Amino acid sequence: MSMPFYVSPEQLMKDRADFARKGIARGRSVVAVQYADGILFVSENPSQALHKVSEIYDRIAFAAVGRYNEFENLRIAGVRLADMRGYAYDRRDVTGRGLANAYAQTLGTIFSSGGEKPYEVEIFVAEIGDEPADDQLYRLTYDGQVADEHGFAVMGGAADVVAGHLREHYVAGSSLEDTLRVAVAALGHSETEDRVIPAGDLEVAALDRTRTQPRKFLRLRAARLAEILGGRGAPTSDAASPEDALAGAAPHQSGTDDPSDPTDQVSGAVPPLEDPVTGEPPVAPPVAPQRQEPAPGDSPAGEPPTPGSPPPPTEPGQV
Repeated sequence: MSMPFYVSPEQLMKDRADFARKGIARGRSVVAVQYADGILFVSENPSQALHKVSEIYDRIAFAAVGRYNEFENLRIAGVRLADMRGYAYDRRDVTGRGLANAYAQTLGTIFSSGGEKPYEVEIFVAEIGDEPADDQLYRLTYDGQVADEHGFAVMGGAADVVAGHLREHYVAGSSLEDTLRVAVAALGHSETEDRVIPAGDLEVAALDRTRTQPRKFLRLRAARLAEILGGRGAPTSDAASPEDALAGAAPHQSGTDDPSDPTDQVSGAVPPLEDPVTGEPPVAPPVAPQRQEPAPGDSPAGEPPTPGSPPPPTEPGQV
């Protein structure tokens, strides 16, 4: 009878941790930085469809690095948990600390379980308050550990190099524009040379407490990024050709979704889902009431029927 293969628990946990760390390091870095009016998230993400930074609730945002399918499942679970708690109790009962604890329990259970591989993800959970001192930023690792970050934090990719550049150039209480420039420069910094990241390859979002809407999450589109970063990688405005003008086609709008995206191929001139600069949802214009034409045999409203005209047809049951 052959003896079963034995691995000590310490070695098993070490192997699982090395496996998760290698998967996370292959992703691009995500930077979370506190500024004067909220928390800013910056990541290099050329994809226009797969987001690494998303909204969870009114004042809570989620950012992740690693395997997309795994952290997308975590994001959806967080949205459902927040919606259920806010509906059953009160919207003020949904907090970033509660979501971070829920994520920590889930990641810790998966990591210690021998039945499945550990999640190759790291997560940011951020919540803004009424004052900068009330802002909260939590970082969760693959094994369920939670760290309370202050100022800035980096995860994924060359996190040590990016964090070192931020440590030298970050200034607390800076404006959104200055903080964005520092974060983008840190993402392009490396030990050998610094590279310029085009605005179209950046995914930038913020929790802005100065917004008048209850929802404080805001995405910065390519047009706004190009304006802040000095126009590098700015999308060129395509003027409408004479053929397009004759056909009634609308010119391409900068800052909208990629025209090559098959999900964006619709007929007719369709306005963008969000404003290309501010990211605000559109406001539907008022609909003018339609005038109904009288049916044959009906007299205009307020006038008696013409003598000798046949009476209007009646429905069954009418008198």
